[in-house]
Amino acid sequence: MSSFSIYFLGVVVVVNALAFGATLLGVPPLWTGIGALVIIGFGLMGAVRKTREKDDTSTSD
Repeated sequence: MSSFSIYFLGVVVVVNALAFGATLLGVPPLWTGIGALVIIGFGLMGAVRKTREKDDTSTSD
C-alpha cells in the first residue's frame, strides 16, 4: 500500500466517525454530507501534498 493510500484511508475513517457522531447528535443529513465532502477534499489535498515527490530542479550555484 502506498503512503497516499494509507493517508487517505485514515481520512476516510475520520470522516466516517465524524459523520456517525453528527448523525447521533441530530445534525441534518444534508449538512453531514456537506461536511464530509469538505473534509474529504481537504484530506485529498493533504494526501497529495504529503506524498508528492519533490521536483528535481537544478539551482544556480
